[in-house]
Amino acid sequence: MLDVAVIEEPAAAEASLDPMRSRILAALAEPGSAAMLAVRLGLPRQKVNYHLKELERHGLVELAEERRKGNVTERIYAATAASYVISPRALAAVSPDPSRSPDQLSAHWLLALGSRLVQEVGALVTGATRARRRVATFAVDAEVRFASAADRMAFADELTQAVTALVSRYHDEAAPQGRTHRVIVGLHQIPGTPPGTPDGAPGTPGPGPAPAPTPGPAPEVRQEKAR
Repeated sequence: MLDVAVIEEPAAAEASLDPMRSRILAALAEPGSAAMLAVRLGLPRQKVNYHLKELERHGLVELAEERRKGNVTERIYAATAASYVISPRALAAVSPDPSRSPDQLSAHWLLALGSRLVQEVGALVTGATRARRRVATFAVDAEVRFASAADRMAFADELTQAVTALVSRYHDEAAPQGRTHRVIVGLHQIPGTPPGTPDGAPGTPGPGPAPAPTPGPAPEVRQEKAR
């Protein structure tokens, strides 16, 4: 079983989003037959069996083993992954395009970048899984609490300068054996945290928009150099 499987086909995405089938996928973290799942989920076995076949058809579950019980063969199924991610490739016609309106201060552009990240890394994972190879990746995950909006903008400026310097130092357009990588650095308020005005000051708990950022300088890291 994979840790994460990337769903790229629209039909498979539709199958995984069906409430009944998503319950079956979750239940199949522990392999089981249609009869066993029917007991776990409190559903008719015939209905479970129908949805199992659909999930198997789209590669979301697989036959783990067959057990012979008298004249009956019990088919034991397992989910193909512990969790699933639907790639924006499944909605190719309406998938956000980061090149359409690049803007460092736009939350919509950040979402478009995230969408592209899922799509590109998903394609790498899918290809590597088929080839039984690993994907070379790197990620940093951190949280920072700013005392003010001014501090947030200062942080963004320093981060931009640091990334620009690193990209300029290591980018080699003429490297004959070089491999192009993409660098994405994002900053956003964590949903559900007190919006606080200014940043870090006490505020009313609950989700809410972050204070509008003060316009900053134009991007210093050119997109083609960061790729």
